[in-house]
Amino acid sequence: MVLFFYLIIFINKRTMASKRHININFPFNNSLDGFFLDMNSDERNAIKADLMHLILTRKGQRLYNPEFGTDLLKFIFEPNDSLTLNGIREEITTVVNKYLPKLNITEIIVEPSTESEYAAIVRIDYVITDTVFEVSDFVMISV
Repeated sequence: MVLFFYLIIFINKRTMASKRHININFPFNNSLDGFFLDMNSDERNAIKADLMHLILTRKGQRLYNPEFGTDLLKFIFEPNDSLTLNGIREEITTVVNKYLPKLNITEIIVEPSTESEYAAIVRIDYVITDTVFEVSDFVMISV
C-alpha cells in the first residue's frame, strides 16, 4: 500500500515537472495532471484565457487590484442602441490595452443579439505580438 502511494506521487511529480504551465485555463475545469484546476501549457490558449478572465472579471472584484477587470455590468439595463454598443467596445479596448500588452486588437464587433433584444454579441479579433510569427485568433462573448 505504501509503495503504491509512493509510486503515484513519483509519477505525478514527473508528469507535472515535464510540462510548462502558464496559467489557469478558461473555462475552469478539473485538472487531469494533479493540479486543482486545468492549466494551459501553450501560449496561444494562455493569452485567450487571460483575455476571457480579464473581460469577465468585474472591476473591484480582484483583491489588491481593484482596477483590474471591466465595468460591463453597468450596461446591463441600458438600451440596446449604438451608444451602449460603442460603450461596450470602448470599455473592452481600454482594459485590454492596459492589462494585456502582448495582445493587439484588430477589430471589436459589438452587435445586438438575434436571440434576445436585451443582449449583445461581442467578437474580439486580435493578434498575439509577442511571438516570432503573428498569431491571429478571436473570442466571442454574449453580454
